[in-house]
Amino acid sequence: MAMAALRKEGRRILLSPNPAIAVRSAILSDIKCKYITGFSRAILLHVVRNRMKSVKNIQKITKAMKMVAASKLRAVQVRTENSRGIWQPFTALLGDTPSVDVKKNVIVTITSDKGLCGGINSTSVKVSKALYKLTSGSEKETQYVILGEKGKAQLVRDSKKSIALNITEIQKNPLNYTQVSVLADDILKNVEFDALRIVYNKFESVVSFIPTVATVLSPEAVEKESEAGGKLGELDLYEIEGGDTKSEILQNLAEFQFSCVMFNAVLENSCSELGARMSAMDSSSRNAGDMLDRLTLTYNRTRQASITTELIEIISGASALTG
Repeated sequence: MAMAALRKEGRRILLSPNPAIAVRSAILSDIKCKYITGFSRAILLHVVRNRMKSVKNIQKITKAMKMVAASKLRAVQVRTENSRGIWQPFTALLGDTPSVDVKKNVIVTITSDKGLCGGINSTSVKVSKALYKLTSGSEKETQYVILGEKGKAQLVRDSKKSIALNITEIQKNPLNYTQVSVLADDILKNVEFDALRIVYNKFESVVSFIPTVATVLSPEAVEKESEAGGKLGELDLYEIEGGDTKSEILQNLAEFQFSCVMFNAVLENSCSELGARMSAMDSSSRNAGDMLDRLTLTYNRTRQASITTELIEIISGASALTG
């Protein structure tokens, strides 16, 4: 190929009306080509060097975020495991009836305010949308109550009219029962419901979480289910002491059950968020390391090619002078 190009260039010079000018232009074009090649190689080295610097900075950030998530995870995990014993007596007493058919449903979707935590938010939104389709109908009313900025950003696109309440920045301060009970009280005051369906991610391990739906019935729905028998029919076996009626007892139980289930759900989702963020940042750090290795290899190859080209030019010039 090189010889063919040389013969072609030779024929062009010989056939030119002014061979001297043709030779000069050929030499200048060769010099210009070498200059452009060297300049482009220098630009490539500069671009690769800047990219390596950016990837190193990103890797530092992802490692720091992984360490922060790991440090927070242990404390939240202990509180989450302790909170599981709060709502379990209500399940034993009132049961958990996700298949109950009522007219007014409120879906409480618990998500995070921050991203970079895998697919926990999209999972909660998908389950909420599926519940909405199951519980909506011609004579039924279904609304959303969204906790977290990420859930709002996804559900507001196609279900804006169905959002009754949106609460954000609940994890700005360390979660406690008092804070969550105030949120639960606000929800109970602002929405009318026959059944509250709380969608959250139950923490299993750092790399595993289970989308979960907890159902809390209104006092009226509890009475209807109690009259129909089944699990809730066992309420009549308990003796009510004091001056409170059965309706007042059920009202207090429903409010306390909702606040306890909400407290556990928020902690479970927070624990799942930290575990997912820790796993995601670990994967990002490893991917950044792999990318850095590839960029380093490209940089070294380009640099070595530039050095080899310069050495060939020096040796060729020295040979031409001595020859």
